[in-house]
Amino acid sequence: MRTSLDTNVISSIWSGEPSSQAVRTVLREAAAVGGLVLCPAVYGELRAYPGATQEFLDTFLAKTRIAVDWELDGAVWRLAAERFALYAERRRESKGGVPKRLLADFLIGAHAVLRADRLMTLDRGRYEREFGELQII
Repeated sequence: MRTSLDTNVISSIWSGEPSSQAVRTVLREAAAVGGLVLCPAVYGELRAYPGATQEFLDTFLAKTRIAVDWELDGAVWRLAAERFALYAERRRESKGGVPKRLLADFLIGAHAVLRADRLMTLDRGRYEREFGELQII
C-alpha cells in the first residue's frame, strides 16, 4: 500500500505542531504497510521550509525512507489540469473570484491518484472535494 505524503505532514513534524505526535504515529503505520512517496511538488515546498537546505531535506528523506517520484508523466499533468480547471470554474461561478489554490495542490492530488494508493494529508477536505476517488489518511 503506497502512501503519498502532502507537504503539511512533514512540515507539522518539523515545526513540532500539537498534531505532530499523532502524525508520526500514522506515518509509522503507513510506512509499515508500504512505501512512502512524495510528488516533486511536495519536495519543492519542503525545500522552502525555513532552514531546510537541500542536504537537510535529502538526508531526512533517506533516513525516513521516503522516496521522491521525480517523473511526472503526462497523465499526472492532465489529471491535475482537469481538476484545477473544474475547481477554477466552480470558484468563478460561485462568485468566489479568482482561484486561490495553487496548481501544486492539484499535482499532489493527481500524483496520489495515479501513482499511490492513498494520500496522507492534514487538509482532508480539499483533497476529498477535488479528488473524491482518493483514499485519504
